[in-house]
Amino acid sequence: MTIRAVVWDVDDTLFDYTSADREGMRAHLAAEGLLAGEGGEGGEGGDEGEEGVAAALVRWRAITDAQWARFAAGEVTFEGQRLDRVRVFLGEELTDEEADAWFCRYRTHYEAAWTLFPDVLPALDALAAGYRHAVLSNSSLHVQDHKLRTLGVHDRFEAVLCAAELGVSKPAAGAFLAACEALELAPHQVAYVGDHPEIDGRGAADAGLLSVWLDRHGTGSAPAGGHRIGSLAELPAILHADTRFGAPSTFR
Repeated sequence: MTIRAVVWDVDDTLFDYTSADREGMRAHLAAEGLLAGEGGEGGEGGDEGEEGVAAALVRWRAITDAQWARFAAGEVTFEGQRLDRVRVFLGEELTDEEADAWFCRYRTHYEAAWTLFPDVLPALDALAAGYRHAVLSNSSLHVQDHKLRTLGVHDRFEAVLCAAELGVSKPAAGAFLAACEALELAPHQVAYVGDHPEIDGRGAADAGLLSVWLDRHGTGSAPAGGHRIGSLAELPAILHADTRFGAPSTFR
C-alpha cells in the first residue's frame, strides 16, 4: 500500500516542547522570585537549589497534563485551561487578567527556549519530494501556527489542523480522519508520526493510518498495528516499505 502523505504531531515530535517548557519555567520562576527561598505559595519558595527547581518543574508539568486532559474532554476552553494551570500552580484565586498576565510572562521565557529536534530538518528534507505533509495537533491553530512560523517550518506543511478548532482531539478517530479529509486522501494512504504511544500511536492505528510512534527515549514497544522508531532518521525506511499488508516490519 502506497503512503502518499505524512501527518505530524508537533510538541515533542518536531518541537522540543519538554526542554522549552523546562527551561522557560526555570527562568520564569527565578524572575518571579519563586525559587531559592524567595516565597510564593504551592511549595516552590521553601526549596532551594536544583532540588527546588526540579520539584517546581515536575509540579508544573503534572498540573499542565491534568488541565490539558480537562480541555481534551471538553470541560474547559483552551484559554481556560491555561488560566487554571496558573491558579492551581500558585494556589491563588486569581482573576482572569491576573492569571493571563502571569502566563504571558512565562510564555516570554518559554518561547525564548523554542527549538526543533536536530533530526527534524534532515527528515523533512529527505521526505520533501516523495510525500505531502500536514500537521495534526491537540492544541490550537493560533498557538501552533505561530510556533511553526517561529521555528521556520510552517511552509513545509500544506495543512495545519488543531483540536481547538476541529472540536475533536486525538486519540479520537475523528481527529485523524479530519487530517485525511483535508489532504483528500484515504486513511491507508497517510502516515501519522507522534511521540505519545496511546494518543498518537494507537489512535492513528485505530483510525486506519500507518502509525509511527516516535519513542526518542526507548521506553517501550509499538502499539498493536503500529511501528516504533527512536529517531526520525528511521522514518523514510518505514514509509518506503509500508508492510501493514505484507511481510512483518523489521522495526519494533
